[in-house]
Amino acid sequence: MAHYELTLPVTEDAVRALRVNDTVTLQHRLFGIRDATQIAMFDRGRATRLDLRGHAVIHTAPNVKKVAVSDEHPAGYASVCIGTTTSMRMERFTEPLLRDCGVRIVVGKGGMARGSLDAFRKYGGVYLAIVGGTAALETTWIEAIEDVDLDDLNPESLWQFRIRDFGPLLVAMDSHGQSLYDSVNEAARDRRAAALAALNVAR
Repeated sequence: MAHYELTLPVTEDAVRALRVNDTVTLQHRLFGIRDATQIAMFDRGRATRLDLRGHAVIHTAPNVKKVAVSDEHPAGYASVCIGTTTSMRMERFTEPLLRDCGVRIVVGKGGMARGSLDAFRKYGGVYLAIVGGTAALETTWIEAIEDVDLDDLNPESLWQFRIRDFGPLLVAMDSHGQSLYDSVNEAARDRRAAALAALNVAR
């Protein structure tokens, strides 16, 4: 287990160096993305002017407020609360994010399935897990909303955040076919079997 500090964008080699149970702190830039964003991009063919190559995306639909454009708020939005949503329902978008957009890191809550794990292995990507209920803390790691695209989908626009010390986050799925969620499920099944056996309960 090791800790890495990554300044975005990152290379494929940097991502393939990460292993399950390592921790990562992200610096510089992070993109917010959610269901409607990806439906627009991948199901409806809408292009974005934002370059995601080598970057990290976080599953979020942030709570923001409109403000005057300034150096502090270059996109005309201020953060109110930026939390992370459950990732699993966006499972089918992981491969096109990596393949077509060049995304390297997915940040989310609750984990993803086999299709995402296969995509991480094929293209060189990882899933970084955030504990639920930490939105207030996450918001302090975001210095500014730098840009926004597909803003008719607000709050499920494509957000570009400037970040500082975003983490530490846990590598829960890596590019080597390892998933913390698989390990936990296997351990839980083994413990269940042992408990039933001790009680002489047939499975």
